[in-house]
Amino acid sequence: MSSNEQERLFCYNGEVLVFRLSKGNFVDEGPTKTTVLHVRRMVFDRGTGVFVQKSTGFFRIKEEYSHLRIIGCNCVSDFRTGINLPYIMLQCIKKSNVFRYFLLFLHSTNKFEKRLSFSLHCELKDSIRVLNGPLVLWRHVQTFFYISSQTGKVVTMSIKFSSIEWAGEIENVGMVLLGRKRCNLSEEGCTLQPSKSDYATWNTQFCVYSLEREEVISDTYIIPPVYTSVITCVHVCATEIVNNRLRMSLIALTQKNQLISFQNGTPKSVCQLPFGDPCAVQLMDSGGGDLLFVISFRASDACAVWEKNFQVAAKWEKVSSVLIDDFLGTGTEQVLLLFKDPLNSDCLSSFKITDLDNLNYSVKNTELLVRSVSFEIVFLAMIFLYTLQVGLVSVQELQQHLLLKEKIISKSYKALMNLFQGKDGSTSSAEEECLATLCGEEENPVYTFDEKLSDNFQDSEQLVEKIWYRVIEDSLVVGVKTTSLMVSLNHVTLSLSMDQAPNCSFLLIKCQSRVIKLGRKSSPVPGSVPYEIGSEVKKIKLSVDSEEEKEESIVSVQPSEKEHVQIITAVTSLSPLLAFGNFCCTVLLQIRERERGNHSATRYVQCGRIALSLEDLSSGKYLLTFPKKKPIEHMEDVFALLAAWQRACFQIISPSYALTSMKVWLLEHMECEVIKEFPEICFCKRPGSFYGTLFNWKQRTPFEGILIVYSRNQTVLFQCLHNLSSVLPINSFFKYLKLGSEDFLIGHLGLTLEKELVILGSFSSALVKVESNLVQSCEASKDKTSGDMAALSDIEESIHAYRKELQREKKQKLGTNLKVSGALYREMTLKLAEVQLKSDLAAQKVTDL
Repeated sequence: MSSNEQERLFCYNGEVLVFRLSKGNFVDEGPTKTTVLHVRRMVFDRGTGVFVQKSTGFFRIKEEYSHLRIIGCNCVSDFRTGINLPYIMLQCIKKSNVFRYFLLFLHSTNKFEKRLSFSLHCELKDSIRVLNGPLVLWRHVQTFFYISSQTGKVVTMSIKFSSIEWAGEIENVGMVLLGRKRCNLSEEGCTLQPSKSDYATWNTQFCVYSLEREEVISDTYIIPPVYTSVITCVHVCATEIVNNRLRMSLIALTQKNQLISFQNGTPKSVCQLPFGDPCAVQLMDSGGGDLLFVISFRASDACAVWEKNFQVAAKWEKVSSVLIDDFLGTGTEQVLLLFKDPLNSDCLSSFKITDLDNLNYSVKNTELLVRSVSFEIVFLAMIFLYTLQVGLVSVQELQQHLLLKEKIISKSYKALMNLFQGKDGSTSSAEEECLATLCGEEENPVYTFDEKLSDNFQDSEQLVEKIWYRVIEDSLVVGVKTTSLMVSLNHVTLSLSMDQAPNCSFLLIKCQSRVIKLGRKSSPVPGSVPYEIGSEVKKIKLSVDSEEEKEESIVSVQPSEKEHVQIITAVTSLSPLLAFGNFCCTVLLQIRERERGNHSATRYVQCGRIALSLEDLSSGKYLLTFPKKKPIEHMEDVFALLAAWQRACFQIISPSYALTSMKVWLLEHMECEVIKEFPEICFCKRPGSFYGTLFNWKQRTPFEGILIVYSRNQTVLFQCLHNLSSVLPINSFFKYLKLGSEDFLIGHLGLTLEKELVILGSFSSALVKVESNLVQSCEASKDKTSGDMAALSDIEESIHAYRKELQREKKQKLGTNLKVSGALYREMTLKLAEVQLKSDLAAQKVTDL
């Protein structure tokens, strides 16, 4: 750097701003000497490990001033916006020994703004402080002055400070100064006799002065007077006003090379510094609540001290500048140490960035940089090579383990499929090593297919009439139409198994199975919609004298084989399957029948295979198509919608008017088409989002009915309900019903009625035992889910069994002289009253539903 250039630098928002003041000639202004202030914005590039130039700017000083020099630069807030901005303060000498001072703000566009200027007849040296506002504070002789950009006038401070150690802002107080107050014996009242409060008298050496109030706000609990003569620098960490008294937490540097922490005027911690003559201290937040104090020394040294234990964390020598900011963009602060490099005039040629933890970047010169980078690359390469070798061994072991598991699963799957298909399940000795027993011990007898499992498997031709599949949006729907033999089955599930190569593991496709029962000429069978039932169920009279009346007393009647169609469906997501391009699935039907007691028998039926490819989807094959002007031809399309769409059941009640507008709304407003084969289903052909929605309307009374909506999503459902609400009579309302809940209540009502009969006929121990068993069965039935059709069928079977036993016992006792004791009669009457109350409550719930 030439003798005509001056350079200063500091940090701002993670950038390093380099100011250079130089003289130069401008072509457009002739040979006149002009001083130019240049600025460079430098940012750290983590890829190259050096500082690179981001942008530049300059400011020409056209006034004919001589001896320009940079007084200082840093960041202060502008009172107009409250934003911190970089500033630089310049001094120049005018004629007649008049010193002119300029304070320039640097904006983000690299434009300079002359924010404050003033002239003095004295030269300001090292006692200048620039505070927020901006406000410039200095000392001349033994008096302190300041000037603000708001007033533009020089103000003399009334308090007599010998020195100012710290300046800053306190909430609800404003700008304050912390300094030593010159103590005169006559003014301060100091005598040779000790005062009543020595501590309060000692603390009059340091005080806190408010610039706005122009008064001392505190002169106690700051720094004890024994430290006053040795303190060289003070940094306030925290302030608090308690009971109108200012409490301060601060750190101070001393001439004895110590860092001392004071809390409300009491020393708390002391650290002996590694170098002599400390001059400045800065606070650094390295993240995670770890604070450090970075101290600079006049002999170009620096060190860092932990705030948590007051121990020296690091020390550095031959340091020209110490800057603290987030230079790496990590969200925490790092310290930037600039070292003196006589071989390079660039101030950023030799530096170190560190957070005293994991982040360290160091550049001394080109040779050291190459050596450091080469060593780090070789060292990291060795570490990565070792890590890669360890990981490779782990991967190989994992692959062997996975291959073994895949082999076991593949062989087990092959044996299971052979079992389903009725093929010879014999395996070789090599294959037997891969198979594992699923339950029990190896010495337990294993039944062969012919001995045990032949009864559990049934030919698909006896049960399955047809298998089909459709694609609806992002779902694949597979359906199986069963014969009349399947109508009385308790629990049926349809599952899909993906066919793979013999050496690959099989995949069980996650799907949702559903049983759909529809009536051809009447309403859906029980289980599809809630029953139509009222309080009259409680009034049914059961007779034991007539076989015909006994048959009429059954709670629910099995549907006719010819009047109903049963479809078992499975719905799965199509997107994962399309990843294979072409895939083939095996359709399995699992049938569970409950036998006497708590035992159940399971049968498996292999229905067949389905195949689907991307070419089929592109050609529109298996996609649902509903012509707008033609009736629906393929009933499988309707079954696919019933399986894939979301179901919602509502009870519609109109207290004042009859619900005659429902059919009008379905046929005219929603443009529905009634399915001929299944009249209870209406297919909506209204254009837009409604198209494809299915409705099932059953009017129970002129003022009440049940509506089931099958929609593609909740939005369409809400649109349908909103449209329906506009045509319904006044004061009508909806009530959401859970499908299957009424079935459970009906079964529960039937059981309570049976309990009444049991109590009335409990004249013998046998009937008492029957009653006990029936009560236990009723209690156990409460735990069953409302939507399980198997549970409802079990209840009906138990009712039939108990009814037959009841009829038999009553026939045996008929014609005899039945007499009971008074205690037994009272007990029976009490039990009967309790059961009747429960049955009345059950009937009321069914009626309300």
